[in-house]
Amino acid sequence: MDSVIRILRAHGFPIDPDGTGFDSDQVIHTRGVNNGDIFVFPSGTLVTWSLPEDVASDLATKSLLPASINPHMDQMETETLEYEVDSKRDTSTVKGDVIILGTKPDPQKAEQSSSVDATFAKIAFSSGLARSTKLAVLETMLSKYFESTRTIPTLLSRGSRLPFDRRFILQKTGELLELRAQLNHYSELTDSLPDLFWDSRHELGLEGYYDQVGKTLDVGVRIKTLNQKMDYAQEIASILRQTLSEKHGVHLEWIIIILIAVEVAFALRKEWKEWGVRHEKSLVVKEVV
Repeated sequence: MDSVIRILRAHGFPIDPDGTGFDSDQVIHTRGVNNGDIFVFPSGTLVTWSLPEDVASDLATKSLLPASINPHMDQMETETLEYEVDSKRDTSTVKGDVIILGTKPDPQKAEQSSSVDATFAKIAFSSGLARSTKLAVLETMLSKYFESTRTIPTLLSRGSRLPFDRRFILQKTGELLELRAQLNHYSELTDSLPDLFWDSRHELGLEGYYDQVGKTLDVGVRIKTLNQKMDYAQEIASILRQTLSEKHGVHLEWIIIILIAVEVAFALRKEWKEWGVRHEKSLVVKEVV
């Protein structure tokens, strides 16, 4: 995330303009054209508010790309939710697929404090969106995995041998391990509440905003389905590893058989030579006599 901050500052973006105080390892907030909010999360997700689509795309695919680790440009996912500002509401909510951002000033707070509260709400909603988008990336990766292994159940049901070489099996095993690693590394995918909200003020209701986005985008159901698919993929990987082990075992057996055959051949050759020497000696003795 330090690289993200350096790049944003180099492009003239202010960091944490509202002074939310969030750790930069949890979320980075800045603002761009049209006073649009930009939030960058450790999962590699960029969430923008009121920012032109071309500007957001340029940030994600060009400007911030050097800060990414193992970028998957061919697996980019985009999710969009509309939002409305309601100056008569003092709280925010989600209705259908629309975020209602309540910006009613609190008489007991300064105007700047109310603006910061709105930013907190945006961070909560953005975190929920980032979670859904990262989940979509994993869903796409898993779908591609199943597509590349879809013939395996059919071959097994027919009693056919799996015609896969060692490279293919190791590749599929590695892809599944990468999926598992990403799912485990980004704990916010499975945590009920990200760490960045634990220290926030309870009256802000950030947990509720985060949960509302998750319910709107069916995140809970999708995580459960993803885990079930992961278990099925694990079974496929186990079959592939078993196939590799069997092939390796057969290979070793043939090596042992060949070695034994070579040893027998050498033994027979030795016996043949010894018999030839004994036969020559017997002929010499007879001739002398």
